[in-house]
Amino acid sequence: VQLQASGGGSVQAGGSLRLSCAASGSILRIDDMAWYRQAPGNQRELVASITSGGSTNYADSAKGRFAISRDNAKHTVYLQMNSLKPEDTAVYYCSAETLGSFGGTVVAARDWGQGTLVTVSS
Repeated sequence: VQLQASGGGSVQAGGSLRLSCAASGSILRIDDMAWYRQAPGNQRELVASITSGGSTNYADSAKGRFAISRDNAKHTVYLQMNSLKPEDTAVYYCSAETLGSFGGTVVAARDWGQGTLVTVSS
């Protein structure tokens, strides 16, 4: 299963961006989907996650400003980011717990997208 993230860019503080991440391949099922981010010199951290049923979880830094959602029919997860701050600057990665079929073999994995850069200027 492949994940393709898009939507990053440069914005001024207070602005908004919407990230998208679409899964493709021989998908049997996608369970939890999530967004992580990694700023220079920092470890990768969870920003938000969402179950297949729509239950969400947010890092404290994202609560009230970010919203995660998904379209199960399109195998896509979104991250709406509002009131962006310079400290939100990072590479954002999508991730998904997937069940895929490869040549008749069922494989469970946690897959990662390639990352999309978000830069917030003050």
